[in-house]
Amino acid sequence: MSILTSEKAGYMTVNEVTETTRTNVDTGLNGSEVSQRRSYHGYNEFEIAKEEPLWKKYLGEFNNPLILLLLASALISLIMKQFDDAVSITVAIIIVVTVAFVQEYRSEKSLEALAKLVPPQCHCLRNGQIETFLARELVPGDIVHLMVGDRVPADLQGKIMMHLLNDELQSLVIRSSSFEANNLLVDESSFTGECMPNLKTTKEMKNGHENDNEIQEYPCITFMGTMVNAGRGKGIVIGTGENSKFGQLFKMMKEEEVPKTPLQKSMDLLGKQLSFYSFCIIGVIMLLGFWLQGRGLLEMFTISVSLAVAAIPEGLPIVVTVTLALGVMRMAKRKAIVKKLPVVETLGCATVICSDKTGTLTKNEMTVTRIYGADGSRAEVTGVGYTAVGEVICNGEVVTEHSHSSISKVIEVGVICNDAEILPEGLHGQPTEGALIAAAWKLNIHHIRDLYLRLEEMPFNSDTKFMAVKCTPKYGETKEYMFFVKGALERILNNCSKFYNEGHLETLTEKRILEYNHEASVMGSSGLRVLAMAYGPSMNNLVFVGMVGIIDPPRAGVKEAIEELISGGVAVKMLTGDAEETAKAIAARLGLYTAGNKCLSGKEIENMDADELSRVIDNVTVLYRTTPKNKNKIVGALKRNGHVVGMTGDGVNDSVALRSADIGIAVGSGTDVSKEAADMILVDDDFSVTLSAIEEGKSIFYNIRNFVRFQLSTSIAALSLIAVCTVFKLPNPLNAMQILWINIIMDGPPAQSLGVEPVDHDVIKRPPRKVKDPIITRSLIVNILISATIIVSGTLWVFWRELSDNKITPRDTTMTFTCFVFFDMFNALSCRSQTKSVFQVGLFTNKMFVIAVGGSIIGQLLVIYFPPLQAVFQTEALHLSDFVFLILLTSSVCVVSEIRKFLFRKRGRSLYEEEKDIHFIV
Repeated sequence: MSILTSEKAGYMTVNEVTETTRTNVDTGLNGSEVSQRRSYHGYNEFEIAKEEPLWKKYLGEFNNPLILLLLASALISLIMKQFDDAVSITVAIIIVVTVAFVQEYRSEKSLEALAKLVPPQCHCLRNGQIETFLARELVPGDIVHLMVGDRVPADLQGKIMMHLLNDELQSLVIRSSSFEANNLLVDESSFTGECMPNLKTTKEMKNGHENDNEIQEYPCITFMGTMVNAGRGKGIVIGTGENSKFGQLFKMMKEEEVPKTPLQKSMDLLGKQLSFYSFCIIGVIMLLGFWLQGRGLLEMFTISVSLAVAAIPEGLPIVVTVTLALGVMRMAKRKAIVKKLPVVETLGCATVICSDKTGTLTKNEMTVTRIYGADGSRAEVTGVGYTAVGEVICNGEVVTEHSHSSISKVIEVGVICNDAEILPEGLHGQPTEGALIAAAWKLNIHHIRDLYLRLEEMPFNSDTKFMAVKCTPKYGETKEYMFFVKGALERILNNCSKFYNEGHLETLTEKRILEYNHEASVMGSSGLRVLAMAYGPSMNNLVFVGMVGIIDPPRAGVKEAIEELISGGVAVKMLTGDAEETAKAIAARLGLYTAGNKCLSGKEIENMDADELSRVIDNVTVLYRTTPKNKNKIVGALKRNGHVVGMTGDGVNDSVALRSADIGIAVGSGTDVSKEAADMILVDDDFSVTLSAIEEGKSIFYNIRNFVRFQLSTSIAALSLIAVCTVFKLPNPLNAMQILWINIIMDGPPAQSLGVEPVDHDVIKRPPRKVKDPIITRSLIVNILISATIIVSGTLWVFWRELSDNKITPRDTTMTFTCFVFFDMFNALSCRSQTKSVFQVGLFTNKMFVIAVGGSIIGQLLVIYFPPLQAVFQTEALHLSDFVFLILLTSSVCVVSEIRKFLFRKRGRSLYEEEKDIHFIV
């Protein structure tokens, strides 16, 4: 038996599919045929690759340049019997690796989510009887029966049954138990991104598609994972497992590798840089000792290795992990769930955000915004969604149920010719009909439907393009039949002979028809879906009452968020399955499109090669009629152009692009697949939270850089102090316990608190940082060296000043020790921001910093004044004048930094702009 694809089956009749699959539509397959086919096609499920053992995944986390460098330093410390360093470095590594492993393990479930879309059970015809069993048992050629609420278990092509619904099913779909429903409506929004369910027919697809959407091209096929909204049907299984449309997405997701985040790349680069600097320290100190002093190579190697190990900031991985974790927690408070720690920083580098329209930029709630009466009256409708909140306004007056009959009549017809219900738990029915019910609530005429008894319904289908109901009044003596119709304007007008004018009926003229068509064109160009209304005693003698314009409105705050993103250097592109005019109109409302801008359709994207698409994609903001393949191709083209791409979406059709993007952002109301494929989930579907995430991401990177600046400047100062004394055989200004205390401060609370600096809201105005921008830049090195030079010079001067009698006393080391610690505190204060004064940042905005510095100062005072600690640290009490002198001296490191920041601000440049000009990359 040959394998059928949806493309091939779409052109075939039911009989041709039956012959190709060698099945019997009356009896189905028998047991032996099923077994034979399963041995060839396998089960109707997705094969998830065997996962690596947990221990192997855990060890894989160590494959990071910075972690490897720290492991090497811990080993060297152990060999040199510096056990305290070895233990502290090892603990830091274990904490960081464990946190990263847990985050990775929790996030790797995107492929399993696809498997969940195969429903557990289905109804299938086998051996002449309907059987219910697990959907994984299906094989091509099986005959599957569908009913309301079923999730389609495989790709099906075939005979859509036009059965009368039984009472139980009727209660789920229609309002009257005496009505015959004969349409099969399938919700394919998880594929198409459009909220309207699609009508399935028995007609095969014709050459020359009317619809650009890949899924909607096949009205005779129902696809695995879609949901039956109304009607009943049965079809022949043509695709199972990975041979289904879902299977194609599954295979694409398996082929997509999750890209490294920019922060991970920066940390890799930082590991290489620190390795380079460590080797430089070893080499320089060895040469100085060997050539200038004639000391042995082994002795100098031992000294230089010790200093190089001490220079490596083992606290950096912890700071990065803690900073990212706090960023994740802050985003959670803003209703954004970040699944992997490094991801929260990635958005700080994002240069392009590709956003799905429906459900992300718009509310996915159809809303009537305009009403046009047949007499030419126009009304605007306020409020959005399926609620009664809002008003209908005509010529500045609020329309009531009796004030403007021409306007009210339009909604009246729309309510009677309607199957939807708005209940406390939400909309039951089609979105378009829900929009009409909401408009009726605003006019207080929603009860009008209860005044009629429905006798018959002609459902909407793609051929007639209208829906009609035949009714008679429930009350009163008159029992005349009346038809109420809604649908496409041209089809409605073809059956109208009169139009409604404030309670009077007038003959419909050609002039009036031209006016109506012009009004419909104006509505359509504004992105509104036009729905015309009519009523009458027969279907060929109707009275035209007017039309409504319906739209899926933009979400509140989205336009402002897009404007701020664009002003901050982030391009926004809208991807949608809508038609061109609708897509342009929505994009224009959001500030993404102006007349003359270039747009691309899914067909055009499909026909372009990768290079051609890369050349044009930067200048396109609206991409319409896009398919899953298109979206993935768009993300790939942008990444080839060097962009860091954020992709937002809510449907299965977005899942591959979400996975391949640098950061995938799913909305909370989206499918499970999109959420599992994404890196971040917007709980409230609020696109503007993306702006907050970008702000958070940028701040995290600068906080990490501030920490690096502090720790390297302090480390270099401490190393230089010891190295100078060692090389020139001077007395050591600090004893072992004092050096240990300084190391605790360098890697401890004051340093760690720099990583939790509150978000600087001005950071959103900065352009996205480039992925290749290293953490250590030339400008940062200049800052580090200036601070280190001031710290070393000041500390050596205090040591020399106290050592005037050429004898080292506890006072000498206490003054030198306290001087260095105070330098550390003021250096930490200046490192809170690279661009702003400490007074602009606020002295008390970072409570953790205040507590950490305050605790360190109290600890230093205890070391100086508490007798037991005096004995341990070999210190003695200092006078108040000593503290005044030390504070004035050590504050110089902060004063110099403040002057440098001031000069940059005065020249109208930020430190970021300077770093943009010159990078220092090893």
